[in-house]
Amino acid sequence: MDQVIELPSEDHLSPYRTFSRDEWAALREDWPMTLKPSEVKRLRSLHDRLDMDEVREIYLPLSRLLSLYVAATQRLFRVQQRFLNTRDAKMPYVIGVAGSVAVGKSTTARVLQALLARWPNMPKVDLITTDGFLFPNEVLIRDGLMERKGFPESYDVSALLQFLSDIKAGRRGVRAPVYSHLIYDVLPDEWLVIDRPDILIVEGVNVLQAGRAPRGGEAVPFVSDFFDFSVYLDADENVLRRWYVDRFLALRGTAFSDPKSYFNRYSKLTNAEAINTATSIWNRINLVNLYENIQPTRQRADLILKKSETHAIQEVALRRL
Repeated sequence: MDQVIELPSEDHLSPYRTFSRDEWAALREDWPMTLKPSEVKRLRSLHDRLDMDEVREIYLPLSRLLSLYVAATQRLFRVQQRFLNTRDAKMPYVIGVAGSVAVGKSTTARVLQALLARWPNMPKVDLITTDGFLFPNEVLIRDGLMERKGFPESYDVSALLQFLSDIKAGRRGVRAPVYSHLIYDVLPDEWLVIDRPDILIVEGVNVLQAGRAPRGGEAVPFVSDFFDFSVYLDADENVLRRWYVDRFLALRGTAFSDPKSYFNRYSKLTNAEAINTATSIWNRINLVNLYENIQPTRQRADLILKKSETHAIQEVALRRL
């Protein structure tokens, strides 16, 4: 008699373990809520969805998981200290947050910072975005890259890698450049100083991007080489486009209306003109970046948070160890 071989399920073959919203929420157990409704409202980005239910069911289980990961990393550090007989200071735990334009990365990064800073041991938690490491507009214009802003080649990757290397080395007063969304450019001679945080959150569209192939036998590091944990915010492309257009429409009456705004010329557009303009920008720039550079990095993340069209996270995928 022929032996019947039962093949493993598709889920078993996946490097991720996938949870429904309810299954993930149950993993919170008794992890305490440390944010008030007024704080949650303040952390929410324009047109994003963040309420107490989202914090309770998605971010509190994630906070609990990260506390366990950080504790395990610290234990491993102490083991290595004993083995090497050294007194090295422990390195900051670095968390990357990636995903498309308009997916809600900033909200996720800010709520994580707020929750992690309120762990019982009250760690110092800093947050930076990679926008500050974009080349200044004058450089992008000179090199014909203004239409590629946000693509990997528009970043000063060497400066970003040096920044992360200094952070991991435990250096004091490491400076990160500051970006202004109002003037759509890096601010000259302005810096965010990061001074030995316990945890650093790094948010950006392409932080999980793979590096170039080795040349001359020397490997080129990735930004993600410095991450201890990474999160990818995911949503369907048609949903992302709608969120981008909705945000563009809302900005006409807020940031775009400021005379100093780089996008002030869009503030007087009619609804129809604004929708056409935003859709054109999305299709010409953001969609191309999504397909060519951002979405291919999704499988490099430790955790994938899949959003529904309401902005609520409906599914969580955690990489197996």
